Amino acid sequence: MTTLRPSLIFLCLILFLSSFGNGVGQTPDFSRVPGAIVAHSPAASGLYIGSPSLCVLPNGDYLASHDLFGPQSNEFVRPNSRIYRSTNRGKTWTQIAEINGQFWSKLYVHRNGLYFFGTDKHHGNTIIRKSDDGGVTWTNPTDGDHGLLLAGEYHCAPMPFLEHNGRLWRAMEDAMGSIKQWGKRYGAFMMSMPLDADPMKAASWTSSNVLRYDSTYLNNGFGGWIEGNAVLSPAGEMLDILRVDHRKSLDEKAAFVRISPNEKTAAFDVNSGFVPFPGGSKKFTIRYDPKSKLYWTLTNYIPDEVKQANTGKNPASIRNTQALCSSKDLKNWNLRQIVLQHSDVAKHGFQYVDWLFDGRDIILLSRTAYDDGLGGAHNNHDANFLTFHRIKNFRKKPVDAL
Repeated sequence: MTTLRPSLIFLCLILFLSSFGNGVGQTPDFSRVPGAIVAHSPAASGLYIGSPSLCVLPNGDYLASHDLFGPQSNEFVRPNSRIYRSTNRGKTWTQIAEINGQFWSKLYVHRNGLYFFGTDKHHGNTIIRKSDDGGVTWTNPTDGDHGLLLAGEYHCAPMPFLEHNGRLWRAMEDAMGSIKQWGKRYGAFMMSMPLDADPMKAASWTSSNVLRYDSTYLNNGFGGWIEGNAVLSPAGEMLDILRVDHRKSLDEKAAFVRISPNEKTAAFDVNSGFVPFPGGSKKFTIRYDPKSKLYWTLTNYIPDEVKQANTGKNPASIRNTQALCSSKDLKNWNLRQIVLQHSDVAKHGFQYVDWLFDGRDIILLSRTAYDDGLGGAHNNHDANFLTFHRIKNFRKKPVDAL
């Protein structure tokens, strides 16, 4: 019989106990996770859930997607995105596809065709794929006639498409700035195409000029702009409304870039273009509702009590509240409902929400960092869940001034 030395026994004990911190030997517990769980990826896997995207197919089925980022992902070479379907209005979900070489992408139904628009990797080519079988199989972007729209280094998120004036509009970011740092490398621009053109062909799309990073903005406190929304203003002007990195204040802002009627010129007025916006330092989506005649957003708003407890922190790091807000003019916003919230800032987050109007309701997907019985999320940013939620009768929510 072999006898273990005391030092070896101690080492084995340390390794056994440390395994519990990595989720090994623990029992999954999703009982407290809000909403319907679409997907879960434990922190110990080194694969984090990103880029939630949601669409409704012509037959009424819901499709959801996300990509995988983190130290065990292949995000800088050939990242993976996963597609899920729900046939019961979001109550349960089934994975139907996995795509290699798709990142930061948005599902979109256009003229009854299903498309997946994003990049082929972290700072990769701008690409689009098409599915003719409801998301099970997808085309490959091989050239300018088959889904390769822009070659180079680009950035985006699952941002909305907008139909206006006979064209389809979509905000993007060029990642080829001279300073190769997050925020500073990104330039804002707008892509658009005629509604009856083929989205799979590069020649269908027109790109505006690129507005580069300028370190002097916001009294030398500007960190960059990303994840723009194509939004039509009350005056009928096309806007690219972007998330703004400004770490010197918890009073967040968005940037309003104006796009010319001929879709080729993007312009920014530094004196009026930075507008107070709740949650503006994190990704947000704005949509207009013709029935209520209001703009709506879901955003990582920071309540006053959280601001007081986190003075001096980067506002982009506070993601524990997801709020529904509305506005008549895109500049003055009202709080309608706290949709998701957790008291802890460090390891809990509801972020990168993609959402749609669904009759009287709003349906949404969240990149959610939450307790899972396996040690929880790596942090509030590195989410371990994709969750689905429904806001019922959203137009009837009470109005509270921000």
